[in-house]
Amino acid sequence: MKILTFNGSPRKKGNCSILLQELLRGAGDAGAECEEIWAQDLDLKYCRGCLRCNLLKKCSIRGDDWENLSSKILAADALVFASPVYFHHVSAPLKKILDRFRSFVHVQIRENGLVHTPWHTWKKDFVLLMPMGASQSAEAQPAVDLFTFITGILGDENRLHTVLGTRLAANRQVSMDREELGNLYEKLQLPGNLVEKDYYKNQEIIKICYECGKNLAMQNK
Repeated sequence: MKILTFNGSPRKKGNCSILLQELLRGAGDAGAECEEIWAQDLDLKYCRGCLRCNLLKKCSIRGDDWENLSSKILAADALVFASPVYFHHVSAPLKKILDRFRSFVHVQIRENGLVHTPWHTWKKDFVLLMPMGASQSAEAQPAVDLFTFITGILGDENRLHTVLGTRLAANRQVSMDREELGNLYEKLQLPGNLVEKDYYKNQEIIKICYECGKNLAMQNK
């Protein structure tokens, strides 16, 4: 099976990247074919809202990476989107990719709303992986809502999985040992009694990401 992942982080060794690598390790150990794409490295133009995809059944924009990328998206069994939480949402490079997903569906305006009809049959696993500095995962709810909407309009058989990591404000914090975490929390003026709790929480989300990748591969064999 094929897993296509999008890394929306600007940090090559940040929390987002560490967790995504664990997911990829789990998927690879279970025999999946994986590819990681750095969102910020893509030559991708912005969606212009021209609506020509309603007629062409594909994006009308030419001269960038979308044609090749869209083929990979359609061929994948699972799509993983990893991003830090920026102002309650995904990062800008990742949002640029998601906006181009508009070309995968025909949209018809009706009196009481919109009717979305995908051009292709979708039956994929979607994963939204988001570490955040906030202590409550509700801070990522706008992004979760968007992915719930996208996976829904693309097909009833799509499945969305969310992995949300909280209180991860510093670079590579999720992999810090107790001493490093204690020094960081002192600088951030966070209570010292959170160190032990968060150390184990961070270890747990690393395991969750590994198991998520492994399960994706096993489910789609």
